Amino acid sequence: MTHRVTDRRKFRLIATLSAVAVVAAGTATAALAARNGDPAPLGAFVPIEKVASNVVNPKVQQGGTSGVFTVDCGTNEKGKFSADNPVAQPGLPHGAQHVHDFVGNLSISAESTDESLEDSETTCKNGDKSSYFWPVVRINPKANVNSSGSSPDKVKEAGAPHIACPSVKDRLPAVPQQASGEVDRNLELLDKQLKEANDRVARNENPNDPNFVNNAILGPLRDKRVATLDRMAISIGRNAPKPNLTSLADCELFFGAGHGGNGQAPRKFSGQPGGSEGHGEHGDHGQAPRKFAGQPGGSGDDATPTVKCPSVRGALGAVPDQAIAEVDRNLALLDKQIAEANQRIVTTKGQGGPNFINNAILGPLKDKRVATIDRMAIAIGRNAQKPQGLEGLAPCKLSNDNAGSNNGGGNNNGGGDAALAVPAGPNLELVGNVGKIVRPAQVKIEYRGNATSKVAAMPKFLKMIVGDAKPTSRGPANARATWTCSGFEDRLSDKYVICPNGSKVMRMHDFAGCWDGKNADSANHRDHVAFADKRTGACPKGFKAIPQLRISITYDISRDVQEKGQYQLDAFPEENHNPFSDHNDFANVNSDQTMAQIVKCVNEGRRCG
Repeated sequence: MTHRVTDRRKFRLIATLSAVAVVAAGTATAALAARNGDPAPLGAFVPIEKVASNVVNPKVQQGGTSGVFTVDCGTNEKGKFSADNPVAQPGLPHGAQHVHDFVGNLSISAESTDESLEDSETTCKNGDKSSYFWPVVRINPKANVNSSGSSPDKVKEAGAPHIACPSVKDRLPAVPQQASGEVDRNLELLDKQLKEANDRVARNENPNDPNFVNNAILGPLRDKRVATLDRMAISIGRNAPKPNLTSLADCELFFGAGHGGNGQAPRKFSGQPGGSEGHGEHGDHGQAPRKFAGQPGGSGDDATPTVKCPSVRGALGAVPDQAIAEVDRNLALLDKQIAEANQRIVTTKGQGGPNFINNAILGPLKDKRVATIDRMAIAIGRNAQKPQGLEGLAPCKLSNDNAGSNNGGGNNNGGGDAALAVPAGPNLELVGNVGKIVRPAQVKIEYRGNATSKVAAMPKFLKMIVGDAKPTSRGPANARATWTCSGFEDRLSDKYVICPNGSKVMRMHDFAGCWDGKNADSANHRDHVAFADKRTGACPKGFKAIPQLRISITYDISRDVQEKGQYQLDAFPEENHNPFSDHNDFANVNSDQTMAQIVKCVNEGRRCG
């Protein structure tokens, strides 16, 4: 199918590694102030009555439809909290540096693949395996006690800025022998491009222009990477299924430490020539994991840990044609095994003693991986030299163990050594994100019609983002007002809202309702979809209407907390809990049958659930 991205590991891209991200020296103050836990100031709050009605609902025209299909996926009763963002920062554990609520897919993590998502269970009552996730809201009773807001006096010296890009080598499918030379040359070119971009950042060529890095460095770098990745895909496609690597093109700028070096060779594994015993690119093997919710000695409310395993693809080298299919099947099976383990961590929370995870999940997972890896080595060995020492890649650990090194993806050829902070403690706190998490009182997930035309089915594994987590550093172009109060849904604010008595705080996220008809994802995770015209509801030329996803989240937050400015959104540190940084992420794993039901309901103008 043309709409399905064919690379089975496209959803497990390695993203960037850092605790603070900014694009200009001017944003460093906000970034570092937030690192000290400063709240959003009182000026970031507004009574909803002072927000003018601004929601436009285009009139449904002949040929359009107003149907709504509602999905009940709960309010995260299973407590799947994570700082992973497998859409915007795939492959990087805790990459969001803020905590998300997750509903729907139970196995999803930074390392998820399309196939592993499809094998998961779900919290959705209709069996929808899609993943819906958004930053949590917290109450911080220490916020705005003196109405002081952020203070530049708290700023400490920032680290040097650097660009980091998704890892490519370990996300490729099996590389045919005939393509290995060209693939290696282009991997080297990706490293060269990244080094040149970082050299320009280091020169600080235009410090007075906050958009300079985005426009003059990151934009051209993405264009170069798209062309380079395409050459690699074409080369692989001559002798094997052509992968879609476009989603690996996007890079970001970060401040501070925690990134892989440019041009760094991949880390060696136990059993490989030059390898060190017991270390893989995802950390120390065999080390006892940190305690997590439900384990004796744990905090009781730690963020949901996920399984981290060493990359096998990066250790295989060129694969003979005769083994391509079997190697790809087993690489997919490794992903499925990890997903099953991640799901068990959620569904068995609170069970067993201190060794439950090791004995009941990680131990059996290692045994499965040994057999799967051995099948790949045998398949390769029938027509080429059999890889040696791959058994050292079988043991896995948990992502909430910071003692080891997680794959940073700071370069194209292998991992970095730094690990991002893990949400911890009874409130799952992170850098700048403090206070008790407010559980949603209600989550409403709706698929809606289009005012000018019937809707077509969403492609399976469609990825979408609404809003922008970094409007301070990237600019407000993609940011969206989301805050409102129940009974006032005709108006949306880019500030936190103060609701009248009897009304509840709400967030309303309207995803794009138009699709390019070809791609399930894009380099920036946005270009493959578009928003309908606000006035007419029509999709842009070249795009077709799909069921438009709306997620509405309602909270019970006391009026006193609202008026004191003591509730806040989890955010990247440099955003200082900016309410305009609100966002929501979605991966469509509806079955073809369920999506057909959604389309039928919407196009017939009915209300279904």
